[in-house]
Order: sequence, then structure tokens, then C-alpha cells
Amino acid sequence: MKILVLGGDGYLGWPTAMYLSARGHEVGVVDNFAKRRWEMELNVEPLLPIHTLHDRVAAWHEVTGRPIDLVVGDLRNYGVVREAVARFGPEAVVHYGEQPSAPYSMMDHNRAIFSQTNNIVGTLNLLWVLREVAPDCHLVKLGTMGEYGTPNIDIEEGFIEIEHNGRRDVLPYPKQPGSFYHLSKVHDSHNILFACRTWKLRSTDLNQGVVYGIETDQTDIDPRLATSFHYDEVFGTALNRFCVQAVAGIPLTVYGRGGQTRGFLNIRDTLRCVELSILNPPAAGEYRVFNQFTETFTVLELAQLVHKQAAALGIEAKVEHLDNPRLEAEAHYYNPHHQKLVDLGLEPHLLSNVLIDSMLTRIREHAGRVKPDIILPHVRWARDVGGHASEFAPQSR
Repeated sequence: MKILVLGGDGYLGWPTAMYLSARGHEVGVVDNFAKRRWEMELNVEPLLPIHTLHDRVAAWHEVTGRPIDLVVGDLRNYGVVREAVARFGPEAVVHYGEQPSAPYSMMDHNRAIFSQTNNIVGTLNLLWVLREVAPDCHLVKLGTMGEYGTPNIDIEEGFIEIEHNGRRDVLPYPKQPGSFYHLSKVHDSHNILFACRTWKLRSTDLNQGVVYGIETDQTDIDPRLATSFHYDEVFGTALNRFCVQAVAGIPLTVYGRGGQTRGFLNIRDTLRCVELSILNPPAAGEYRVFNQFTETFTVLELAQLVHKQAAALGIEAKVEHLDNPRLEAEAHYYNPHHQKLVDLGLEPHLLSNVLIDSMLTRIREHAGRVKPDIILPHVRWARDVGGHASEFAPQSR
């Protein structure tokens, strides 16, 4: 199958491209390297040294004999998108090509505007191109579980059956996003649903949880094939950040009480979920949503897991609670459903002590690259967050 991966230079995009290529698909990648520019803006960098996408594509071809087609271009440029799709002729497009950070979108006015225009305009361009050039192509779009927020009812997979005043209907699940980034994903979902309904496009929206992990079968082949691994406050996610903090001798920073519950999944499961979606496409005109995660944890539970496994490896780590810079419920009901991908054949890699050990070991190899000053949170959602006393008694362990 011919598959085009948008955002192919990223943490998920590059492993996805290699994974699909290794499975026998003809793969192309598109990227404008914006993420690397954002990193330079903020003076952050991945923990592992990362080669350029051109070099990684060449290295992949060298070690496997399989080519990956590379297009350099911005999805906000309609002509670039049209040319890439028309030339490559994809049967499926995997769309990772967006600004991926909630903190980045909340830093200031310019970055909030950029996050929304970059993400929404790029996706709109893609929808119009698919309508005009490849109407039978299957769009696999990376969404986020953050679109839903934390409602006090079960979270269904994209849609919910409602009874109101004696009448029933199946409607899109209500969205309560928590940042301008998450809002951009909600707008994407609405635009894609509209395009499927109006133009008979077909799309799978993967509402993904928080991804963790450094390695995949393909990145392990050669050091040049490594993917980016962030631990900073803007692009790093909780488990990755905690593991780096433990190795670097920095307290594991839990925001607030740490009761925030989220869905998590191993990076290897992300790749499999994308493949399962591609191999089982929706019908023309169908917009479907899969909740893409494998298990849930509170932030504090993750920190405690890392603390325990670090101790087993002789690493002395402690957990500290900070004032939460975000506006979010820290104790809440959270029961999201995630059955559809399991029904398609997903066999999850659940978080284990062995996995945390392997992450800590790999991070130790690059401990000299850790920048302690980029870990603590500086981006605050509300103007008055920093001026109020903590709502909890500071703790450490």
C-alpha cells in the first residue's frame, strides 16, 4: 500500500514511517522541520542526538534496502500539499503534521494564534486536496484524548447516544479541551467530520493518549535511526520527563496533587494502532473515532512507579509536588472506552517495571546531555496562578 506520513520528522512520524516501510508498504514523508525551529526558539533539544531527516532516510535505505520518499514542505501551502499527494498517489495519509504541545500553545498570544492557524489550516488544505486529487484516500488523523477533557460520565469513542425530550440521536461526544492546542484538534475533528459527510471522504480520527518510550524495533537497528525524545516542560510528557529527572538527580515534579488521570500507551502500540487503522479502512463518507490508549494512570502513580524502579537500579530519586501551572481538575472521574482497536487486533504493550528499567538505562547513557533548567514549568495557563498559595501541603518521598 502507498502511505504518505505527514510530520515524518517527528517523535511519532519517523518511527511510523520506518514501521510501515518495514511491513512492506511504499512510504513517503512530508515535513517542514518546524519542530526543530521551535526547539531552537526555546533552547530545548531531544535527549538523544537526532540526525537530519535526510540522513535518516538515507540510513534506512542503507540498512534495509527500502526507500522512503521525502518531500520538504509546509502543509499551510496548498500547492505543496497538492503536489505531494498528486505525485505520490497515496492510498492512505497518516497526519501527524501539527504543532503538538499544549504548553507551547499557552505561552503567549503569538504561539496560541500560530498553533491554531498552523494546525487547522494545514488540515483544511489536506481535506481540499483529498477531495480534488485523491477522494478514495483514507485519512488517518492523529487526534488527542484531550479533546474530551474530564467529564463526569464515561467517555465514548467519538460519539454518544443522547435522549432528549423523548427523542434519541447519536451525536459527536461533547468536547471540553484544556488548551489552545487541544482546541485546534477539536476544530480539526469538526472539519474532518464535515468533509466526510459532505464530500464522502473517509477518515479515522485517532484520539491518542500520552505516548511514552524511546525505542521501537526499527530505531534499534542503527543509532542513526533514533527518534526524538523530549523531557522539557513544553514538549516532554510526564513519564519520559520523570525518567530523565530520576537519572539526572532532579526531583520528579508532580503538578498539584497528581490526581490527574490520563490514558497512556507505549510508542510501539501507536505504530500498531496506525497500521490496524490503515488495514481496516472506513467506508466512503464514514468518519470514525478510535480512542487510542491502553491503560490509565494518575500522574502521581507514574511518578511513584519511576521512583520505585529507579531505587531498584540504585538511583536515589524523590517526588516533589509543585503548584499546578495548568487549569485542570486534579481529582476527577475518568472512564474512557477504548475497545475498537482491540477488536481490530491490538495486543497492548502494558507499562511494566522492565520497560521503565530499559528507559532509565537508555537515559543513563545520555545523562550528560540533560539540561536541568528546561524541566521546571514556566508556562502558566491563568494569569493569577503564580500569585496564589498552594492548595496542597508540599510533599516529597
